[in-house]
Amino acid sequence: MRFQKPDTNQWSWGIIENGTMIEEFSNSYFNSLGKNGLSHQLTQVKLGSPTLPTKIVAVGLNYHDHIQEFGHEVPDHPILFIKPSTAVLEPGGTILLPPQSNQVDFEGELAVVIKQTAYQITVQAAPNYILGYTCFNDVTARDLQRIDGQWTRAKSFDTFAPIGPWITPELNPDSLQIITRVNGTIRQQSNTKHLVFPIYELVSFISHIMTLLPGDIIATGTPSGVGPLKPGDRVDIEIEGIGILTNLVRKA
Repeated sequence: MRFQKPDTNQWSWGIIENGTMIEEFSNSYFNSLGKNGLSHQLTQVKLGSPTLPTKIVAVGLNYHDHIQEFGHEVPDHPILFIKPSTAVLEPGGTILLPPQSNQVDFEGELAVVIKQTAYQITVQAAPNYILGYTCFNDVTARDLQRIDGQWTRAKSFDTFAPIGPWITPELNPDSLQIITRVNGTIRQQSNTKHLVFPIYELVSFISHIMTLLPGDIIATGTPSGVGPLKPGDRVDIEIEGIGILTNLVRKA
């Protein structure tokens, strides 16, 4: 995880031990690892986005129920788009609703975090290139998406990529429950076993198109139940084995 040290402006990387303590690293996950002997109470630190990706590669139409929800056909290959790194938002951060849009939707997703440079790798090799998994909210200006026909503007506003709360390694991604709540009410509930294109296949497919760098994110698609956010909302994305990503909402 990435966190701000208590009573400082310094950011560091660390690992959670016993659910309550953070053991600090002398470097990041993506360089030489090694604890530096410092530890902090989890409740005393501010969480940052658990990775600082150079790019977020997102997958559209990757749950069967979401495809039915929007009346599309099952794609023959993964449908990809890019969200910029400037859209990244930390756990607990505020999603800003831009004045250009009248409908901004939540989309709860499982995110893959890349561990090492990956280019043209096989499906079988894909697990070796994955650091772990985290929660992701593919916030989308739905009305702009419909107007434009392509998705860049609708997906790219600042704060439209909440990530967190931390990265969980050594997790089997093939059958994880995913739930999105808005103000405590369940709005999405599914399981990654319903993905059209499974995780390792996605990593391999994308690596044959572009080089994936350490810390990059693959957002693997959202199940049915997406819907609009309004100022004052709280959105929680919970994924089995990882935790809960929480963000508030207000007008920009």
